Amino acid sequence: MSLTQDIKQKAIEFGFDLVGITDASPLDREHVQLFTDWLNSGYAGQMSYMHKNFEKRTNPAKLLENAQSVIIVGLNYTPPKTQTIPPDPATPMGRVANYAQYEDYHLFIKKQLRKLIELISSIVGAGLKFKICVDSAPLAERALAARAGLGFIGKNHILINPKLGPHILLSEIITNLKLKTDTPIKNNCSNCNKCIQACPTDALAPDGQLDANKCISYLTIEYKGQIQLDLAEKIGDWLFGCDECLLACPYQENAPVCKNGTPFCKESAKWEPNKQFKFYPDRAKLNLQDVLNLSDEGFDTKFADSPIKRLGLQRLKRNAKICLDNISPHLA
Repeated sequence: MSLTQDIKQKAIEFGFDLVGITDASPLDREHVQLFTDWLNSGYAGQMSYMHKNFEKRTNPAKLLENAQSVIIVGLNYTPPKTQTIPPDPATPMGRVANYAQYEDYHLFIKKQLRKLIELISSIVGAGLKFKICVDSAPLAERALAARAGLGFIGKNHILINPKLGPHILLSEIITNLKLKTDTPIKNNCSNCNKCIQACPTDALAPDGQLDANKCISYLTIEYKGQIQLDLAEKIGDWLFGCDECLLACPYQENAPVCKNGTPFCKESAKWEPNKQFKFYPDRAKLNLQDVLNLSDEGFDTKFADSPIKRLGLQRLKRNAKICLDNISPHLA
């Protein structure tokens, strides 16, 4: 078995659902031009970091000296089907994006990628250079993942795998090892526009552009100010993030659930830390009044291992007030 095959096999054993390899060459002109046009149109909103390190973002070799290959892994996060007691219809609840119903993926994925690096190092010995990227480096990971054959970029600007759908968390290892590369797949969205039609705020334009200024995920997570009324009214009951364009995707209809996502139970004596990608079914919807009553200490405790922690209590309360305004008339 070759080194490339060893790496792929172990990546799957360590819990990833997809693994592909591409070289460390720059992105093609088409992707660079699309990204340039997107930035110049002001569609990045307050995400000023998207304007920085342009060369690194479009050329992985700029992130590691003598880089030759990029190992890209994908983790399916379609939530497992669990039986939960439905909340009281009279209790106002806010929805949470699917990925945030799990433990913080940054920590989980980094731990698994370090295991993969340890394996590679044991095989190749001294001289191995690498950089692990889990949202920590400026890198156009979706374009690289498409080049590595993990899927194609849909009209919702998400990487879509024909078997797993669009619920995929991507991460990378840039390395100086020269590995056998994979071939891009030919699937595409064809004439489907379901994600565009499903977007409540028209953030997805028919011309293929994504205006982050209108995107509910951006507004509820990245945006730091007070959300203007016309957009706030369209947020509905999305407390943290939004999955509308993912859920509308036909590739999501038959997508399998996360193979690592067993429900986490604090009372279970058999539970072992980090053995599974922990899933919290009670985080799918949160009581909005409870959120508004949270103290700083209560917030830190409740969301200690959650991506929600990165948002901060004040912005979570801002979102909760918006959700309450939107759904209260329906509860009257």
